[in-house]
Amino acid sequence: MTIDIGVIQFPGSNTERETTIALKRTGMNPLEFLWNQNKEKLIACSGYIITGGFSYEDRSRAGVIASLDPIMSILKEEASKGKPVLGICNGAQILVESGMIPGLNDGRVGIALTDNKRVKNGRVVGTGYYNAWTNLQMSVKPERTAFTRHLKNRGLIHIPFAHAEGRFIVPHELLRKLINNEQTVFRYCGENGNISPEFPINPNGSDYNLAAVCNPGGNVMGIMPHPERTHLGDAVFTSMRYYIKNDCPLNHTGLSHEFPRYDIENFKANENASEWVIDMIIADNEAASVQNALSNLNFNVNITRQVHWEIITAGDVNGILKEIESSGELFNSNKEFISTINQKDNTVSFLVRQKEDMQSLSKFESLTERFDIDGITDLKRGVIWNVTVKGGNFETVIDDILDTHIFFNPLSHECYRIG
Repeated sequence: MTIDIGVIQFPGSNTERETTIALKRTGMNPLEFLWNQNKEKLIACSGYIITGGFSYEDRSRAGVIASLDPIMSILKEEASKGKPVLGICNGAQILVESGMIPGLNDGRVGIALTDNKRVKNGRVVGTGYYNAWTNLQMSVKPERTAFTRHLKNRGLIHIPFAHAEGRFIVPHELLRKLINNEQTVFRYCGENGNISPEFPINPNGSDYNLAAVCNPGGNVMGIMPHPERTHLGDAVFTSMRYYIKNDCPLNHTGLSHEFPRYDIENFKANENASEWVIDMIIADNEAASVQNALSNLNFNVNITRQVHWEIITAGDVNGILKEIESSGELFNSNKEFISTINQKDNTVSFLVRQKEDMQSLSKFESLTERFDIDGITDLKRGVIWNVTVKGGNFETVIDDILDTHIFFNPLSHECYRIG
């Protein structure tokens, strides 16, 4: 029996080679599938892997544009039939942003994968992209998922990881449900299986040391480390093969969680802050990608994007701001400039910020320590999305766009309306 596995690639995916090698190594037949190919070929596959990389260059945030692609509707349908779907690294981010993980009954986004935060002795000692090897402990029974059949409960695997937005964020009450429902498949641990929330055992600050989460049925899993890059991760793939060959039944469980409707308040800057709105001289591919994704969803809108800095200082404000500008840390004068918020008819602007702003923390440390600029007391970064509605009822269109979560994940971001 030939087991065809669709290896799903979006623009920017880059680990298809390692994935196809791992599938061949474990007795399956990889079929590379581009996001815009004929869907009949996809439906004929026995299972699927969404590869790692940087789909759409992580524009807006990792995984979100790919999650809105029509191919994801097909994967959701095939997964509902019991077919296994594995998302690795960026693939996990796509599954999270699509709502396939953790698989809430209403299909909404329930968790987030966001910027890494390496914590040691209560202090943030590092942020951003990080790659190394890690140990994972399986925290569910082997038969719980399609990807754990050949592993032992509490067993360890040693595999590499490489990501910048790999930190799982899960609301406390939902996390309790995931644990009870055996959806917290793998957790970062030490060599002896010891669990600690601190770096380096927890390499990215994930809640509950989460490294992989499955859906309630156990046939969809997002994993941030890369089992395909080493034979030490082969059990994930041989388990997938076993699940398909033996027509294993699904775990028919549900998952519900009540989320309060997020309220978007009007933005009000700190009264002691200076605000910089940064525009681009060159074309903004990020805004273009978001606009194209919304156009594919039949929204008739125009999208522009600006970066927003809120700079709080004490002392000589003008002098401090000149030093910051000269440093080049907050914007690149070769392609960016200080501007004002775009104000047009039928346009609304939203300011989106990380709840835990790792980028601002990194820039603050650089400005105060590397450039030795005194008088900066706080720094906050955000992105302004300007939405011009060209057709339809204005408020209805805006509400529908916000419900796509293309601008922000409410678990990891805050969103404010400007003006």
